Amino acid sequence: MRHEQAILDVLDRAENQRRARRTFIRMCGGAAVMAGLLAACKDDDDNVSAPSVGASTGTSAITDPDILNFALNLEYLEANYYTYAVTGVGIAASLQTGTGTQGAVITGSGTGAARAVSFSDAVVAQYAREIAGDEIAHVTFLRSQLGGSAVAQPAINLSGSASVSIPSGGTAVGAFTAAARAAGVIGANDLFDPFLNDTNFLIGSYLLTDVGVSAYRGSARLITNKTFLEASAGILAVEAYHDGVIRSTLYARGVTDATIYPNITKISNSRDSLDGSTDLDQDIGTATTANLVPTDANSLTLGRTASQVLNVVYLNAAAVAGGGFFPAGVNGTIRSSAAQA
Repeated sequence: MRHEQAILDVLDRAENQRRARRTFIRMCGGAAVMAGLLAACKDDDDNVSAPSVGASTGTSAITDPDILNFALNLEYLEANYYTYAVTGVGIAASLQTGTGTQGAVITGSGTGAARAVSFSDAVVAQYAREIAGDEIAHVTFLRSQLGGSAVAQPAINLSGSASVSIPSGGTAVGAFTAAARAAGVIGANDLFDPFLNDTNFLIGSYLLTDVGVSAYRGSARLITNKTFLEASAGILAVEAYHDGVIRSTLYARGVTDATIYPNITKISNSRDSLDGSTDLDQDIGTATTANLVPTDANSLTLGRTASQVLNVVYLNAAAVAGGGFFPAGVNGTIRSSAAQA
């Protein structure tokens, strides 16, 4: 009964958010938005070879719908993570269809399998429930604006299990365990289960949402349509609120759990090793100095290029087209990373 109520609550919240966003689009000129999208997407071919994202995102070859579809892939990842944590299932099947290859959520089995978290802290449970509703609403919103050009949900590795089957027919380590091993948070043969408890869930959230904020920040300069830019800014603000809650909650827990600060620092350093030589990632601070908002010297939120984001979520600093959280890659025009120095 608790499980069913959680699902209903999340869906209820997502519906309320969806209505609010529809109202926003009508106020901004929904007909004009859709007309612009159709014109921009008319000759779009989801099966064309991916450009070199590191260079091409600054050219006219990449359109606003390409950027929104790139964001949609990331929203699929976050929406499924939070929805699994709250309800034990992924997003609705009706929200998974679209262009490109549709994939399932890889949950794994045994230790690290994606499932509902048995939250011990009612406050963290409420955070998770609210964020899940927001992420479902983001998926719904982006899909509704992209219409027939919206990409399908790609295969997503949400597992922390030792071994999972991937679309290529092979096997891989659960993405959360792979990320934790690479960062040195756990040993080479250990497992990281983000669904085990409240703290692990928050660390898993940090792994995903922190990157999502930098992705929206990095794409802002590439969006030409002001209505799209305003909508993207709205999503960025929500993602930043989520990230602030996650980072501050982890910081508060670090006061009594001495492992949290160093482990978050390891994750941050690992992500920096994937996205190039520039310091684009920040931890949450130490016991004596908090760093709840990751910014540059001007207190501006840090941003990543699409290629750098893909390096991080693919868990690979090389030029690749898939891996990590997206074992078969993302869908859309922007799908390949570039080698980072």
